[in-house]
Amino acid sequence: FQAVRKMPKVDARQRFYPADHEPAREKGPKPAPAKLRASITPGTVLILLSGRFRGKRVVFLQQLPSGLLLVTGPFAVNGVPLRRVNQTNVIATSKKLDVSRVRVPAEAATDAFYREPAKDKKQRLKAANRGEGVFFATDDISADKPDVPESRKAAQKAVDEAILAGVDDITKAYLRARFSLRSGQYPHEMKF
Repeated sequence: FQAVRKMPKVDARQRFYPADHEPAREKGPKPAPAKLRASITPGTVLILLSGRFRGKRVVFLQQLPSGLLLVTGPFAVNGVPLRRVNQTNVIATSKKLDVSRVRVPAEAATDAFYREPAKDKKQRLKAANRGEGVFFATDDISADKPDVPESRKAAQKAVDEAILAGVDDITKAYLRARFSLRSGQYPHEMKF
């Protein structure tokens, strides 16, 4: 038994013929930001699992309106700047730092603060698509890299100073150390 598909009736003089596929769905409401895991509280040391800084330990500061986590290295200790991270890409440890003195600037507590300007992104993508000429170029390619805005540098400095005020040398060494697994080590059997 084969399903018979009904074709719409078409007048011979008709100029527009309806498409035979379903109409596009209307956009619904945006999903609410993800609920924060119970193990993640301000000051919790997290281990990043993906991205440029994977394996680095960072300090959780707050959840942004989009649901992403705002974390920092601190930059002075392990080179991780203020950045947004999805909570599915972190492991929460039992180590907590006192972040009660940390005041994240209001502009740094928004998602727009961390987005790359569209103009810079277009230029970067265009440079990446130039082909072999860029690969074999002898001039300094780092000149194409956009500079970090002064507002980001100031926010990073303010947050780092507040966090490092109450951190001892052992904790700094812990934050500096990179997390990795060796043979015979299984993350589901570990206590973080």
